[in-house]
Amino acid sequence: MSQVGLFGGSPHRPVGSLATDEDRNLAAKLPPELRLGTSSWSFPGWAGVLYDRGASQQVLAREGLRAYAENPLFRTVGVDRSHYRPLTPPQWGAYAEQVPDDFRFLVKAHEHCSLHRFPSHPRYGALREQENLRFLDPDYAIESVVGPTVEGLKDKLGVLLFQFAQQDLRPIGGPLVFCDRLYAFLSRLPEGTVYAVEVRNPELLIPRFCEALEASGTMPCLAGLPAMPGLDAQWQQTPARVAPVLVARWMLRCNHTYDTASLAFHPYDSMREPDEATRETLVRLLRQIPGRPSYLIINNKAEGSSPSSVRALARALTEMP
Repeated sequence: MSQVGLFGGSPHRPVGSLATDEDRNLAAKLPPELRLGTSSWSFPGWAGVLYDRGASQQVLAREGLRAYAENPLFRTVGVDRSHYRPLTPPQWGAYAEQVPDDFRFLVKAHEHCSLHRFPSHPRYGALREQENLRFLDPDYAIESVVGPTVEGLKDKLGVLLFQFAQQDLRPIGGPLVFCDRLYAFLSRLPEGTVYAVEVRNPELLIPRFCEALEASGTMPCLAGLPAMPGLDAQWQQTPARVAPVLVARWMLRCNHTYDTASLAFHPYDSMREPDEATRETLVRLLRQIPGRPSYLIINNKAEGSSPSSVRALARALTEMP
């Protein structure tokens, strides 16, 4: 039976947690070093799935995190907002105040760190198709991304992720030059933070890329995307097998683009297209690294509803011998 979270019925809160007895039982059985979560939290379709009532996207963006984090099965969340614009320490601090002490954020760094040239998209305005002078600039990353994030979230920062969109590497000098520049960038970042890198160019999964990550103490992020090799292949082609922290993001079902998945899965209120093969792969990989801190973020576009995917993965992890 579904039960409203501790503050779910309060008239002073626009939305409360919808945590089931199964959620609590699964959370108690999972290893404490494993953190499962979703990519953002502001989806109105999660009413009756993760939230106890309906609310707009704007209200959930502002107020939903507290309710999300009250469910003990969801111990991390991916913050996508910071990918498009850096946040200030007070903005990060406001997020930190809404979650328990043991909760951790997986933060996407501002895309200006990781785009060599701005795409031809209206949201880039006058910057469209222009070279990005902040690309792999450690000074910009330290001042505008790392510093404010660490200051605002403090111990609740779990992973700071640099996501490199699929892009033409030829103007950079090709994969080898990219990897060398990546190492120069990562090696300048302040110590004490767990950094991860997600690439979406398959040709970057080469020994030089692995060397750049290992030499700088950076985690590879396994990316569940149709354009990338399968998670098993990424496991073998990156240092994920030996990295101190496993970071993985299950983002998009293999037969979809983001646009077709949005049309097929919206409003993300149920698992529309289960992907048992990917779930079994994740379970197998997680079982190979007992005791290792692990972050797994799941997107709505993986199966239709990421809270449902988190629950299904948790069941699989606790049921398998």
